Amino acid sequence: MPEFAALLRGYGRFRSSGYRDQHRRWETLAEGQEPPVMIIGCCDSRVDPATIFDTVPGQAFILRNVANLVPPFEQGGGLHGVSAALEFAVTKLEVKHIVVMGHGACGGISAALAGHGEPDRIFIDKWIGLLDSARDKVLEQAPEDPQHALELEGVKVSLDNLRTFPFVAEREAAGRLKLHGCWFAIAEGTLYELDEKAGQFAPVPEAA
Repeated sequence: MPEFAALLRGYGRFRSSGYRDQHRRWETLAEGQEPPVMIIGCCDSRVDPATIFDTVPGQAFILRNVANLVPPFEQGGGLHGVSAALEFAVTKLEVKHIVVMGHGACGGISAALAGHGEPDRIFIDKWIGLLDSARDKVLEQAPEDPQHALELEGVKVSLDNLRTFPFVAEREAAGRLKLHGCWFAIAEGTLYELDEKAGQFAPVPEAA
């Protein structure tokens, strides 16, 4: 299949350039990781955090899922992949920053706006149900672009849910952990950062 062959060609380029140029860094990383930042992003193929933030291996602990969502803290119920990754990043790796990054044209947000009940959405409906209250709030406000409005609101929901985890709240209160909200405009290639006090997103200066 040509698509998989393209991946293998990419691996060849990595071996002949990226790995060769940074082999000492890879050798060091094999002994362990100490990333200072955790990024929670969407699994959308267009918004790779490593590309957007131009990171190097070992710089960021990255978790990606549908619509960059964080569920609230709970100990019962089913499997908790997001919560497990969060617990590991905060309590074991001791990251200093957590970035929640939403993005434009998000399919998960579109699904949330469309509502529930599609027969082929076995798992997605329950997951995007995390946005039900935010969706209702956005629709009540009747913005010109509800998709964009819910993309921004979804970042705030995840930040609020992060703070329901005791190990996150304790470290943030102690100044050992800082939370950030961002939104990426695909067509513009522009990153916006949330000012939580003002509740507004503003473009990040390119020279930042």
